[in-house]
Amino acid sequence: MFPYLFGGAVIFFMVLPILIIIPMSFSQAQYFEFPPRSFSFKWYINFFTDRYWRGSMFLSLQVATITMFLAIMLGTPAAFAIVRGRFKGKSLLQALVLSPRIIPFIITALAAYFFYARLKLIGSMVALVTAHTVLATPFVVITLSAALKGFDRTLELAAMGLGANRLQTYLRVTLPVIRPGIISGGILAFMTSFDEVIIAIYICGTSAVTLPKQMWDGMIREIEPTITAVASLIVGVTILLMMLMGALGKSGATTKESRKASAS
Repeated sequence: MFPYLFGGAVIFFMVLPILIIIPMSFSQAQYFEFPPRSFSFKWYINFFTDRYWRGSMFLSLQVATITMFLAIMLGTPAAFAIVRGRFKGKSLLQALVLSPRIIPFIITALAAYFFYARLKLIGSMVALVTAHTVLATPFVVITLSAALKGFDRTLELAAMGLGANRLQTYLRVTLPVIRPGIISGGILAFMTSFDEVIIAIYICGTSAVTLPKQMWDGMIREIEPTITAVASLIVGVTILLMMLMGALGKSGATTKESRKASAS
């Protein structure tokens, strides 16, 4: 009983600061106020009607979506090479692919700034997408590698034994089983790009301001309560995406069990 109580207390302590933002976002005051003395949707309306906030949101959605697809395209073959490949330097490849999750973000941000400054790409979507793809690809590699390690390769051998070629085997046997891992990695890649602020501070410039960068500027220049509404929306979207990942994990486990049963 005690471990559950202790674990619940730790989770509550970690989540409480995030949950405080939600009631603050419904305040009518011109400054941060908790608990709010009046209820209003003022700051949500301001977020959706202000062209700067709305523009930064659309830019973040575009960058995160492109980053997600690029991370899947790069991470999928990398995961196959790491899990199934037999070649010299595989450990080095794995370390290189996962290094963006190990190196402190501030170092990556500085390196990205000097690199894109030389190419005169500061403030461009190209710089944001490529930098975010570097950060997001390891998530696809990690989730897909876990899916591939748990994959029963006898299913592929059975399909090829029945006359299917490698492409048909991948599309009809391998892909349906590992699809939840690919989608989960894509969701994590999307969230990584959409929430990223450190690199954005360095390479957004003034022409390509993402939503986290807009929030940062709002905190630095003026304490605008619209930030609480934006933060609440991000928390809500994050919770929905995490629930989707949980549902995908369960469906993937069910699919795997059903395929094993049919094969036996």
